[in-house]
Amino acid sequence: MSYRPEFTSTPIKLTHDVQAIDETAQASTIAIPAERPLTVYVDGRELITLMTLGAAPEALTLGYLRNQRLVQTIEEIVAVHVDWDKHAVSVTTRGGIANIEERTAKRVVTTGCGQGTMFGGLMDEVDKLVLPSDARLKQSTLYKIVNTIRTQDSVYAQAGSVHGCGLFSSEGDLQYFIEDVGRHNAVDSIAGIMWLENISGADKVFYTTGRLTSEMVIKGAQMGMPFLISRSGTTQMGHLVAEKVNMTLLARCTGKHFLLVTGKERMVYEPHLLDTSLHVA
Repeated sequence: MSYRPEFTSTPIKLTHDVQAIDETAQASTIAIPAERPLTVYVDGRELITLMTLGAAPEALTLGYLRNQRLVQTIEEIVAVHVDWDKHAVSVTTRGGIANIEERTAKRVVTTGCGQGTMFGGLMDEVDKLVLPSDARLKQSTLYKIVNTIRTQDSVYAQAGSVHGCGLFSSEGDLQYFIEDVGRHNAVDSIAGIMWLENISGADKVFYTTGRLTSEMVIKGAQMGMPFLISRSGTTQMGHLVAEKVNMTLLARCTGKHFLLVTGKERMVYEPHLLDTSLHVA
């Protein structure tokens, strides 16, 4: 069995009921997503406060530390303890984080919902990232993934106002699905799960409901993902970084429509899946 740090398991209600009045002046009770602060402490030192739905706070914390490149291996983490009464998560490391003050001094506020933050230069270490060139994604697999997300039982379907991320196998089977108030939290949570379970991203497909920004592409590349797909679009910087690391980006994925914008050599088209008598806008 691979190494696992000491871990809490802290389920918490993901929605909150409020009263609303509709356009006909009728009152009803509706569900809205919960949003709560989670302050991260590393070896007793306050690092950052994340605004989160709270679906997977331990995995979120692990993934955050991983994607910020503050911790290199899971073995460096001794324990991750969440205390919702204090809205805090305490991380104990084996030997501390070297030069933590210097490494966290420079912050970049990203375009992530809820204003995601990344420490250091966004392009640091991008040149070192190598994604598998032999990975392939069939058009039928892409459609399977899009349909799975469309029919997924989710907080979004119940209450809206959240983003979701899904980790899929190369055959299009959903392995993990996480929602949060910001897509940066959702991707960090899946990164944490992958780290905890020792899952490689080389043969996986990553789906996000949010925009394909530079932050999302960098995090996906750090997770070893050759494929990043979204029902939304991409940004210029997201496109630039994806080209730099040779990631396959698929944007505007709805129904049978998609836009393949980078990494075109990995896509396997299956023309017979489309009804050529219909024009897809």
